[in-house]
Amino acid sequence: MRKLLPYILAFISFSVHAQSIDRYFERIRNNDAELVAFLSQMPKGGDLHNHYSGSVYAETYISYVVAQDYFINKNTLEVVKAPPKTGYEDWARFSDLAKIKKLDTYKQLLMQKWSVKDYNGVSYPSDKQFFETFAAFGIANETQGRLDTGILELKNRAKAEHISYIETMFIGIRSKIPDLNDHIILNQLEHDQSIHDEANTTVLLNELYKYFIDNKASAYAAEHNEQIAQMHSRLHIDDESFTMRYMNYVSRAGDPVTIFKNMVLSFESADKSSLVVGVNIVAPEDGEVSMRDYWLHMQMFRYLHSKYPDVKYSMHAGELTLGLVKPEELTWHINEAVRVAGASRIGHGVDMAYERKPYELLQYMADNKVAIEINLYSNEFILKVKGDDHPFKLYKDFKVPIVISSDDAGILRSNMIHQFELLARRYKYVSYQDIKHYVYNSIDYSFIKEDAVKKKLKAQLDTDFRKFEKEVEVVYGE
Repeated sequence: MRKLLPYILAFISFSVHAQSIDRYFERIRNNDAELVAFLSQMPKGGDLHNHYSGSVYAETYISYVVAQDYFINKNTLEVVKAPPKTGYEDWARFSDLAKIKKLDTYKQLLMQKWSVKDYNGVSYPSDKQFFETFAAFGIANETQGRLDTGILELKNRAKAEHISYIETMFIGIRSKIPDLNDHIILNQLEHDQSIHDEANTTVLLNELYKYFIDNKASAYAAEHNEQIAQMHSRLHIDDESFTMRYMNYVSRAGDPVTIFKNMVLSFESADKSSLVVGVNIVAPEDGEVSMRDYWLHMQMFRYLHSKYPDVKYSMHAGELTLGLVKPEELTWHINEAVRVAGASRIGHGVDMAYERKPYELLQYMADNKVAIEINLYSNEFILKVKGDDHPFKLYKDFKVPIVISSDDAGILRSNMIHQFELLARRYKYVSYQDIKHYVYNSIDYSFIKEDAVKKKLKAQLDTDFRKFEKEVEVVYGE
């Protein structure tokens, strides 16, 4: 008994300490300023649903194009390196705008076009406002110097917010693989999709896979990995208190052969790198091609999982709501992503309540540890889904692993503190201990490949939470 006494006392001390923090959290959760002050200091673990280009703030992109002295169309706000030969009078250099004291005006207009700043909720569809920003600021995001600045911005902001890990969807893989102008295969893929012929689709994917591998897909993937490794090392991204890893992404808005080529490149890359830890698929899920080819895209993931069983992937799935698509289209996307494609995590999952046999699906996700990446402000802005309309409680009640993430903080003018604030204010049944559990989930369900790195991050969380909770107790004096 005497030997057990120190452990018993430590357990009692921990229990009293935990109850004390819980009581304080409940006391402040309805006061925005107190809640934000608390959450801003709280360790937040990892951000697992993070789009690099959408996480850089518009001010950074604007500073870049102004410094390059590019041209802006005064009517459409398009930014280019050189204007077309016709309609030249509609264009102006940023330096010329500065001379006539109009530069600040156009900077503000670009902020509104390249993010959701000042969006009034009625003048334009919110989903279009969001997704169209990516193409608009693309010119400011295409050089290595720009990438360096952006990735350091993400790191420094994360550290300031007490985030210790980011898993960011970074850049696409470029290749010079010759186009496969085989309309027979393309037509056959489209036909097989129309009748959901899994067997023949697999045969066709196998032919395509061999073609891409024979045309140096592995070499292009290796070049991509080397570019990331050099940048990661040059910028000293990992340090004692922060770690970053990278996700390859594939746009779902294209023809099936091109999409599958980019998937092969992405899986090849993730299979051969400790820094590139997984694959995702992006672009609006309700887009015409996304909806038409969704079944086929899931077959592609399933096929590549057989080739690369160690490569993990998350998937934007169920980022849909009633009215955005036909009701019957809300019933199967998460099911396909989880059960057919074999995703290890799901991003958004907003249409869960409409899915076919949702209770069975939720239980399947819980049993198989398929995590859900919850992006509260993104879902509110793009889909107008918040509060009890959001399936958050379904995921919680079925014990599906939950992680809280940011999505596109730069475009949304948000941050991770804001996500936890929304969580605490909207869902009163979520306790401080629940939130703390979600923070640890963000490391447990990350795709980090090195066990030592994962252990280090979890040990760091232990230390950071002890320090944070002790400081809070000193301040409020319970």
